[in-house]
Amino acid sequence: MKNITNRVFYVGVNDRNKSLFEGLWPLPAGVSYNSYIIKDEKICLIDTVEVDFFTQFIENIREVIGEKPIDYLVVNHMEPDHSGSIALLKKYYPEITIIGNKKTFGMMHGYYGIDDGTMEVKNGDQLSLGESALSFVLTPMVHWPETMMTLLNDEKTPNSSILFAGDAFGCFGALNGGVIDEEINCDDYWKEMVRYYSNIVGKYGTPVQNALKKLAGVKLDYICSTHGPVWHEHIEKVIDMYNSMSLYEAGEGLVICYGTMYGNTERMAEVIAEAACKAGVKNIALYNVSKTHHSYILRDIFRYRGLIVGAPTYNAGLYHEMDILLSEIANHDVKNRLFGWFGSFSWAGKAVQKIGEWNENHLHFDVVADPVEMKQALTPEVREQCEALGKAMAERLLAK
Repeated sequence: MKNITNRVFYVGVNDRNKSLFEGLWPLPAGVSYNSYIIKDEKICLIDTVEVDFFTQFIENIREVIGEKPIDYLVVNHMEPDHSGSIALLKKYYPEITIIGNKKTFGMMHGYYGIDDGTMEVKNGDQLSLGESALSFVLTPMVHWPETMMTLLNDEKTPNSSILFAGDAFGCFGALNGGVIDEEINCDDYWKEMVRYYSNIVGKYGTPVQNALKKLAGVKLDYICSTHGPVWHEHIEKVIDMYNSMSLYEAGEGLVICYGTMYGNTERMAEVIAEAACKAGVKNIALYNVSKTHHSYILRDIFRYRGLIVGAPTYNAGLYHEMDILLSEIANHDVKNRLFGWFGSFSWAGKAVQKIGEWNENHLHFDVVADPVEMKQALTPEVREQCEALGKAMAERLLAK
């Protein structure tokens, strides 16, 4: 039994078998699906877990409440990794009342055909559980339209709240024994929080800001997300990270990512990186877009303010993996980045033109210098142009 407080218990599960989250994002350290029980005069379950883990989920619940019925299920988020067990749960607890908002129940009907035993809540509504009470905060588009958060306020601790945050403030990585941040080493989770945010939530900076404003002034004792640790000791850091990421703020570093077929474009990237380093940039992440999963590249694009991309021409267009990466950056609505680019060709150059069109039409980043185009192989003249691009980026990044 995993206590968070004397009233709140963790009943979630770990998934160390899935290789890709949402079929897209690598999970080298797995992921947790977090669910919570509140024990009061009424028993309330917060979210469920992916259906493949239902047997373990029921065992966890019964370890906490035995054969007692569950009065309420709060559904903060309808994504199937959190709602997948609802239909089975109703078979075990047929009298359960499912709490959600209007958009929740439209999705619940579509996914599971459930229409009965529901209670619709609106922003600011409250529900008494006995000595404690729930209040509901609607947070649409963090990161689905039905998402909401739930605050637990207890008569015994009147000046603080526990926030059940849905997918907000979550991160990749299974929980290896402990649940609360103060009882585990969180070092591996910080970059995974940035990767989770940039990959899953990153497009929705404005809705995240709106959610943070709704929570402003609430003293939080715990943040219970649906993925990753329960935050207690590090709440201020976690909220600061979400605030910064949702404002698209970034540190003084540089991501250089490139496509290459035979190593010539890669040589350009190396020259640019060396020049930026010599000019004073210490944080440089250099990626081959065909080797490193774009999940990690997007993470560092959210971390650092400088971005330089380069690729060869391929079939009279842009190298495929770079085209995909630029599409992903545009789709995640990244803002306020310094930008440079380079390209290569053997007989008909198109890469530089195509990258420029991406920036002009979709990215709208601040260009630091003219792009560099190379025909066939690195010459002294092209080397000098690459060095100039790296230096120009460094000067912009380090300018006070």
